[in-house]
Amino acid sequence: TIHYVYRALISPLLLNPSMSPIHPFILVSAFSFQVINGSCIGGYLAGYGPTTTQDWAGTVPRIEIGLMIFFAGFVGNIFHDDELREIRRAAASNQKRKAEAQGEKSKSGGVDKVYMMPENGLFRMVLYPHYFCEWIEWIGFWIIGGWACLPARNFVINEVTTMVPRALTGKRWYVERFGKEKVGSRKAVIPGLI
Repeated sequence: TIHYVYRALISPLLLNPSMSPIHPFILVSAFSFQVINGSCIGGYLAGYGPTTTQDWAGTVPRIEIGLMIFFAGFVGNIFHDDELREIRRAAASNQKRKAEAQGEKSKSGGVDKVYMMPENGLFRMVLYPHYFCEWIEWIGFWIIGGWACLPARNFVINEVTTMVPRALTGKRWYVERFGKEKVGSRKAVIPGLI
């Protein structure tokens, strides 16, 4: 729940200075996926999760480790998302300042697209650390649910298999936009590997 409150409410409604419009089909698809995913995980845990004292015996260390991993990924995800938002905030501030200097009224709520290479945190090693941190987050959740929690495992697998191609395509875009020298030895998404 904490992930989705951040991802679906706090981030888009309060933190982002501007966002591109989202097609209603994407909104409905995302909502539908989350309802199905939540139902699968909740149903699995309710039906197959620990229900007796004996089932719970020995699970506390696994749950604690899973929570630590989940929150490490969650904090990393927030940090790297904020690094990307900071580029937009700086661009919005610069555009407003330039418009005021020229005696023009700045656009309210909009920011002209500005592309920069983020430099902080894992951005020094990979171009999509927020993807990587999200995987860490959900691996932690899978550990909390137990290795046998198939919906949690499938969610992690689906995230990785859909995000790796996007990150590889994104890396090609970064190379085209900024050049190989600027991208340097950064990997797409997994430090030192991909």
